[in-house]
Amino acid sequence: MDADSVISIGRQAMEVTILLAAPILLVSLAIGLLIAMFQAATQINEMTLSFVPKLMAVAAVLMAAGPWLLRQLTGFTQRLIENIPYLIG
Repeated sequence: MDADSVISIGRQAMEVTILLAAPILLVSLAIGLLIAMFQAATQINEMTLSFVPKLMAVAAVLMAAGPWLLRQLTGFTQRLIENIPYLIG
């Protein structure tokens, strides 16, 4: 196992991590922005007003995209395990 293999596996792991985190973070960002604009317009500064809708949106995204996220993660893990003999040499 050489340095190129380690760097390649690390790069693939980072790509999978970004791919898995992106839907959740983007929805949370969008909901947070909408709620912040609503709070600025109405001058309501309640912390739970921003927390509860974000929590509900993230839960909805996890339910909707959960199977796809799991397929991506298991696919990466399966490829990694299948390549163990080639990495050991």
